Amino acid sequence: MKFRSGFVSILGRPNAGKSTLMNSLVGEKVAIVTAKPQTTRNRIYGIVEVPARKKQRPAAQIVFVDTPGVHKPHTTLDKRMMQEVHDALETRDAVLLMVDATRRLDLPGLDPEAEEGESPNLGLTITSADGKQVTRSAPKRPGGREGQSEDEFVFDLLKKLDCPVFLLLNKIDLIERAKLLPLIQQLSSLYSFAEVIPISARKKDGLDRLIDRLVAVLPEGERYFPKEQFTDQPERFLVAELIREKILTETGEEVPYASAVIIERFEEPTAEELERASKPGAKLPVTKIAAAIYCERSGQKAILIGKGGAKLKAIGTAARKEIESLLGTRVFMELHVIVRDNWREQRGFIETLDWRNQLEHLIPKNQDEEEN
Repeated sequence: MKFRSGFVSILGRPNAGKSTLMNSLVGEKVAIVTAKPQTTRNRIYGIVEVPARKKQRPAAQIVFVDTPGVHKPHTTLDKRMMQEVHDALETRDAVLLMVDATRRLDLPGLDPEAEEGESPNLGLTITSADGKQVTRSAPKRPGGREGQSEDEFVFDLLKKLDCPVFLLLNKIDLIERAKLLPLIQQLSSLYSFAEVIPISARKKDGLDRLIDRLVAVLPEGERYFPKEQFTDQPERFLVAELIREKILTETGEEVPYASAVIIERFEEPTAEELERASKPGAKLPVTKIAAAIYCERSGQKAILIGKGGAKLKAIGTAARKEIESLLGTRVFMELHVIVRDNWREQRGFIETLDWRNQLEHLIPKNQDEEEN
């Protein structure tokens, strides 16, 4: 059996659990996760080395591509996020469509006016994290029946694909298993999926089966990335995302969506500091980080800073703990907040948020420093 490799794009609505799936598959935190929609703004690669299983599957390298949640774009930032989705679908060997099995869908054949029990995806009763029974109600279709729903928008993206598409029904740990089969039958009537796999990304249920099925459809090839690498993201971008994650969890209302983080300084320990830190009893070396948090209005800046700087301190403290775990060093971090009016409509600024563009500016700067 020859080695196989390929790119697998993860597609779905906001809050379908794509980033949780990515982290569970990779075994590392490569994508931030919050309960707020549109947490993911960029394409993120998570690289999984799959060992061979004698007479059952060959060894493989799967490059999973987490994408922003599919939504109808309203701002320039939204359009950029959706372009990330389209770019991910351009270069892929397979696609995973993730559906939150606990959420009521708005699709042809799933009548939003049906009585509870007439459609397996309507009126679902689930068990929430605190053990309470909750019944999900129907979503309202924006613009009436004439307007295309967000769920239809997702399925329209599948029509242009010529690769295997797997339907993943996520969060099966929160619903009755008896409701899955009719839901599978109904969704399968809307698209010819390569396979339908019920999973729980959070509990890693069904992921072994998913890996087996993906390896079976991937082409033979060589590794795209070194065996030990688990993401394509540089550490400074991961740091920016961890800070943004804490903004999302520490603030409410519109502030998270109007916030962006750019790392202005990322000073790693020198070789001498690393050598001193390697001696018995020595403290871990220090990484010095300065980051700017951008928002759109002065009122948002006030919320981010908080009374006496308490909110900004809470964001920094929570982020620093995870950043230290990521880098394996102590971290000295400075955060400051900048108001940039209406930045979500400014294409030039949005481009600077892409770590790939940031690297292009960093490389010439680093080369100049080496020459001097």
